[in-house]
Amino acid sequence: MEKRALWTSCYFVRFVTLFLCARASGNLPQCKETDYYFEYTECDSTGSRWRVAIPHRQGSCTGLPEPVRGTDCTFSCEAGEFLEMSSQQCTSCAAGSYSLGSGVRFDQWDSIPAGFSSLATYLDSGGSGDYSLTCNNSSWTAQGTHLESNRDDCTVSLVYAVHLMKQGSVSFDYQYVDSNVFFEFFIQNDQCQEMDQTGSEKWIKLTTSGEWGTHTVNLKTGTNILYWRTTGMLLGGKPVKPVLLKNIQIEGVAYTSECFPCRPGTFSKTPGSSTCDLCPRNTYSGKGASSCTHCSETQYSQEGWSRCKERPPCSEKDYFQIHTACDGEGKTQILYRWVEPQVCVENVTGAVTLPPSAEKEDCPPCNPGFYMHNSSTCLPCPQGTYSDGTAECQRCPGGTEPSLGYEYKWWNILPRNMKTSCFNVGNSKCDEMNGWEVAGDHIRSGVGGSDNDYLILNLRVPGFKLPTSVDDASATEFGRITFIFETNCSADCELYFMIDVNRKSTNVVESWVGSKLRQAYTHIMTKNASVSYTWAFQRTNKAIDVRHYVNDIAKIYSITVTNAMDGSASGCHACAMMNQQDGSSCVPCPAGHFINKDTNQCQECPSNTFLSGHHIYGLEACQPCGPGSKSNKEHSVCFNDCTFSHMDQNRTLTYDLSALNSVGSIMNGPSFTSKGTKYYHQFNISLCGAEGKKVAVCTDNVTDLSSKDVQNESADLNNFVETFVCQSTIIPADGRGFRTALSSQSISLADTFLGASVDNSLDGVTASTDLFSESSRKVPDINFFYRSPQPTASCLNGRSTVVTLRCSPEKSTRGELTVPSKCPAGTCNGCEFHFLWESSSACPLCTEADYHSIEGACKGGVQDTLYVWNEPKLCAKGVPLLNKTSAHCEVVGQWVKAGIGGGAFMAALLVSLTCYFWKKNKRLEYKYSRLVMSANKDCELPAADSCALAEGEGEENDDDVVYSNTPSLLGKLKAIASKQADGDNSESVQLKSSQAERWVWG
Repeated sequence: MEKRALWTSCYFVRFVTLFLCARASGNLPQCKETDYYFEYTECDSTGSRWRVAIPHRQGSCTGLPEPVRGTDCTFSCEAGEFLEMSSQQCTSCAAGSYSLGSGVRFDQWDSIPAGFSSLATYLDSGGSGDYSLTCNNSSWTAQGTHLESNRDDCTVSLVYAVHLMKQGSVSFDYQYVDSNVFFEFFIQNDQCQEMDQTGSEKWIKLTTSGEWGTHTVNLKTGTNILYWRTTGMLLGGKPVKPVLLKNIQIEGVAYTSECFPCRPGTFSKTPGSSTCDLCPRNTYSGKGASSCTHCSETQYSQEGWSRCKERPPCSEKDYFQIHTACDGEGKTQILYRWVEPQVCVENVTGAVTLPPSAEKEDCPPCNPGFYMHNSSTCLPCPQGTYSDGTAECQRCPGGTEPSLGYEYKWWNILPRNMKTSCFNVGNSKCDEMNGWEVAGDHIRSGVGGSDNDYLILNLRVPGFKLPTSVDDASATEFGRITFIFETNCSADCELYFMIDVNRKSTNVVESWVGSKLRQAYTHIMTKNASVSYTWAFQRTNKAIDVRHYVNDIAKIYSITVTNAMDGSASGCHACAMMNQQDGSSCVPCPAGHFINKDTNQCQECPSNTFLSGHHIYGLEACQPCGPGSKSNKEHSVCFNDCTFSHMDQNRTLTYDLSALNSVGSIMNGPSFTSKGTKYYHQFNISLCGAEGKKVAVCTDNVTDLSSKDVQNESADLNNFVETFVCQSTIIPADGRGFRTALSSQSISLADTFLGASVDNSLDGVTASTDLFSESSRKVPDINFFYRSPQPTASCLNGRSTVVTLRCSPEKSTRGELTVPSKCPAGTCNGCEFHFLWESSSACPLCTEADYHSIEGACKGGVQDTLYVWNEPKLCAKGVPLLNKTSAHCEVVGQWVKAGIGGGAFMAALLVSLTCYFWKKNKRLEYKYSRLVMSANKDCELPAADSCALAEGEGEENDDDVVYSNTPSLLGKLKAIASKQADGDNSESVQLKSSQAERWVWG
């Protein structure tokens, strides 16, 4: 039937041939109207076509009507009408049916309609395992009211082909809540070429849990092949939330040859309808109904049901408790109510009755910032006043102003800026129920209509207003929300916390699966905007229409929002004043200034300190920057200016890291999911410079790796993070046949720079030395420490990052980034990340101590001096190596000459002394021999007085003979020499004489 409503691919010649052959068969019976049907031929170049009759069974009859000229190719009927082919006139649809005129609608999903197909996309390259087998069971499935995509990490496409005779459009309702799924819609022509689409047309935006979005794309004339394609990413083992589709409507078909019957559970009571209405509660209808039938008294149905069900006996799961609002006496009471609409039966065997109401009790106090009015109503304090909720509102003292915000910790009624709702994808049972119920000291999830309902709690903040003394331009924190919660579940429940900024799109900030102990969670707003905070609780994501886990609950004990624009004040904080006179008004402080406690006036923070962001009162608000860092001019952030110095063995090492100031990137992998999807982890690192601006950017959903300019993409499509270090998961273009690479799960790993140091730990963050091989060089590694304080479900203390710089002279100035081989994802526990950046820029600046000189030989009166680096060279830039120098020189030096002269003099002196002593010795020997000879005459010694020579004998030698009791200089020398040789005092010869004895010194 649907084929008739679209187009036929047969040519006019074929129908003429059939017609002529049928007429030639004279033995066949004449054709009746029930034996054939009409269709149009394809349009020719003039825009004309023919209406021809086609038998249901070829050769079964004869006498088919002859072809006649058909309506214009662009002709179509109005909505609620169809083209009656025998008369070629538009006719109204009968009751119980509908028509879109020139369109078709698919809103019944008991099975996948004819013309649709679900197929898996095989890997182009890479991967492990047989993808065609592992994804063989992955497909889109019909769920009655909608289509549901696969829940695994396969890539599955829903495909439908349509031929348009004029320009048209396609629209569909969808629910897309999980960013771990890539959901794209694209169109191909009959040549399988993808048609041009903008990013906003191809990539589908996320929706809030429980809400449906609508996507519309224009279609061109001719064949359009429509693709709805999903790809899941099971990186943490957690199943993905499926994409849901319903109400697919296509406009632009040439004609509709029949009306479509209303699907079961709907009806159209008047002819000429373009839509069918849902049957009310406790009624039902079958296919093509013009009215709905009421259920019996023992049965019930929900809106849009195609049959009735028997009413079950009432149980504890069919009622819930509520806290009444405070009455005039200041009392509240716990009441019990049946879940509406009540479907259970009370007066049957086994049914429970509604418990009686509890005793009245005193109402809890008002929330901080409110005061009790008429003993029953809490009202916000007037502007300029404050209250803790138990006392009357008071004005803030001088020098202070109210601390605006929300502080909800008592839950007797739902605050005016909060609302609650219930939503189910497949039914409307809980549409009128409260998703959350107040319970005194907490607010808790409601019972819902089914276990897979989304129980929604919403808080709207119109904007943020910073304290008067805080500078808006340099503020890094405009407000923060903190809530305390717990979950108690027996199934796979999940609590979502979501944010919608400026009513653009809702993003899941964090989620918690299963039971969680009572804990606090804080989210900081870094820009001033209107924001909607949403909590959504789902007991199970399985599509079940019962309440098995009604006792699985989520509780929120308190919600606190600071600096809320329309908030009330629970206290006051100090502000800066123009002067110290009473009544002086608060004045804003310039950027980087704190409030002096003594004077209540603005004062600039000391150098290299930054304002903490929580307050600016007192000098303690100025926090010191870590080692190796400095503050920017506004004292809003600490950063490294691409320089570093370190004292090592009485030597100052200075580093110039300016070559590393641009963003560094590393993509590790590839890795593969269990179904074969290839993916990478990409990290972007902003190490230093940029005046502390966080220039590392990671985007979600759509990323063209060849383009680094985020602004080229649509701001609505790009959910991106700007920080010091970020991570995103990349699916390459060849991984699943995508046209461009896809990016998902972008997170910040480093919101705050703690400092740079050669130590292995700083402020609780530790660089694991065993993750990278030790450096064989004497130059120490430099560790850059970062922290992202935002807690997550798996990292309660947030994430931390350490980037280690290592001196590698053989590397380029930009160097190379690596991750630990033990932890190829950059982390071993998901919370602590480590990177090694090897670069020649990580070497200290060269100084005179890093080179030495080598002097050459003196050649031709010239001597060269060369300067060479110490090996191994462990420095860069800094002092340049000196050029070769030359100096005049002599072959024999002055000192050598002096030495030679001195040596010659000493040699001459020794020769002279030798000759002198030799001659003296000869003379003494001669005299001695004369004495001996004269003494031996007549064989006796001479008398003492005759021992001398005769007069005149030997006169020539008188000057050589010395007679003295005092030794001469020469005698002393000889005596000393003799003493050293023999150890005696002197050498003597004793001569006998009759006279007094005398010593003769020789």
